[in-house]
Amino acid sequence: MVKILIDSASDIDEEEAQKKGVEMIPIEVTFGNETFLDGVNLSHKDFFVKLASSDELPKTSQINEYRWTERFERLTADGDYVIVITISSKLSGIYGCALAAAQNFGGKVFVVDSRTAAIGERILCDYALRLRGEGLSAEDIFSRLESQKNKIQLLAVVDTLKYLRKGGRISSVAAFAGEMLPVKPVISVSEGEVKLVGKAIGSRKSNNLLMQHIERCGGIDFDMPYALGYSGLDKEYLQRYLIDSEHIWKNHVKDMNDIPSYMIGCTIGTHAGPNAIGVAFFAK
Repeated sequence: MVKILIDSASDIDEEEAQKKGVEMIPIEVTFGNETFLDGVNLSHKDFFVKLASSDELPKTSQINEYRWTERFERLTADGDYVIVITISSKLSGIYGCALAAAQNFGGKVFVVDSRTAAIGERILCDYALRLRGEGLSAEDIFSRLESQKNKIQLLAVVDTLKYLRKGGRISSVAAFAGEMLPVKPVISVSEGEVKLVGKAIGSRKSNNLLMQHIERCGGIDFDMPYALGYSGLDKEYLQRYLIDSEHIWKNHVKDMNDIPSYMIGCTIGTHAGPNAIGVAFFAK
C-alpha cells in the first residue's frame, strides 16, 4: 500500500486529510507564549482572528527530523510505502529534515520538494491521490510528481503590504508608500521562491494583472488539479475575482461555484494577511 503524507503548509487540516485519505503532519505556530498545531488545534479561521489582534507576527517552527522519523516509523510499520510532499525547500527547512529522516527507512519513504506552498502544494497532493487511485507504485508516483511539479504556478493578489513589511519581506519605506495608496501587489511562487510579479492600483487592475500572468504561463491545464485560495474570514475578494475572471473558467466548469476554493492557512497567511486571493494550477 502507498500512503501519502503532507505537511500543513498545504492548508489541508486534520479533518480534511482524513476525508481525502492522506496523512497530515502539522507545523507548530506560536503567538506570544501560546503554541498551536496548525490545522489540529488551530483552525484557519482562528488563525486570522488571532492575526488581526496580534501586534507581532506569529512564528512557525519547521518539522524536525525527530518528528518525521516518528511518523515514518508508524506509517511503514506494516511494510507500506510513503510518499511525502513538503513545502518548497527555499521557503523552509522542512524538506531537508524529512529527507534526512527518510534515509533510515530502506527506500520505503519518497520525499518530494513541491517547490511551492499552500494551494500549490495542495494540487500536487491531489495529483498524487489520482496516481495512487490509478494503481501506480510508490516509485512511479514519485517519478510523476517530480516530472510535473515544476509546471505548477501559484499566483496571488495581496490586499495590503502591511504584513509583508512586518515579516521583513519589503522595506518599511516601500510599505508606507504602498499603504498610502490602494496598491495591490501580485506575487508568485516561482522556482520555489516568492517573487513580485507586479503592482496595480485597485482590485480590478490587480485581478487583470493576475489573469495576464496566467496567460503568460500558457494557461491552465484543466485536465490536472487546480484550486483557488483566499485569506481572512470572508470570500468577498474571491467573489470579486471570480466575476472579473469568469472568461477563464466558464467553458470548463458547469457552475462557477464548482471551482475548488480553500481558505489559506498560517504559512502563507502570516505574510499575505487577510483579503488575499490566489490561484494554483498546472500550466499547459
